Amino acid sequence: MSAKPWKFRLATEADIPAIHKLVNSAYRGDSSRRGWTTEAHLLEGQRTDPVQLKIMLDDPISFLHVVEITEDGYLPGVNKYDLVACVEIRKESDGLYIGMLTVNPWIQNSGIGKWVLEQCEEIALSWGYQRVYMTVITLRADLMNWYERRGYNRTGNVLPFHTDPSFGVPLQPLQLETLEKFLNSKK
Repeated sequence: MSAKPWKFRLATEADIPAIHKLVNSAYRGDSSRRGWTTEAHLLEGQRTDPVQLKIMLDDPISFLHVVEITEDGYLPGVNKYDLVACVEIRKESDGLYIGMLTVNPWIQNSGIGKWVLEQCEEIALSWGYQRVYMTVITLRADLMNWYERRGYNRTGNVLPFHTDPSFGVPLQPLQLETLEKFLNSKK
């Protein structure tokens, strides 16, 4: 298998402005419409803010990771040293939670999202977790299908969408559904 033109690492406080820009550009506003993960038709406003990101970084059970282009890497539409993806993983008593998986809209469908998900699953196994899970807006059928193709199952556990406007303001009633995957420690 050839080396990937990107690397996965823990985020630092210095990454907060770039993560903020990346996440909001991938989920909200006109720039998000370039990729298939946009939520601009469902929510207005921001997806996250620097305060939320700092809280994630400071939380001892939360780990914010970023993906950046390697020294010899190249991806069309992306400047070298830009962050191209990020994800939060959080240790919970019932499994490893995966949230805010984000890929730059210019390079969605490049395999980075799948690779980031695989990195999260490897971390889960290394930490002794057999279950990984996430919540997805129920109206996001395309995203639900993407996760299902990667072995995640819909649980039917539906939760109300966040009422805090710092996550965005819904343009219609929204709910979140939990998706889960049980990992086999023998790869």
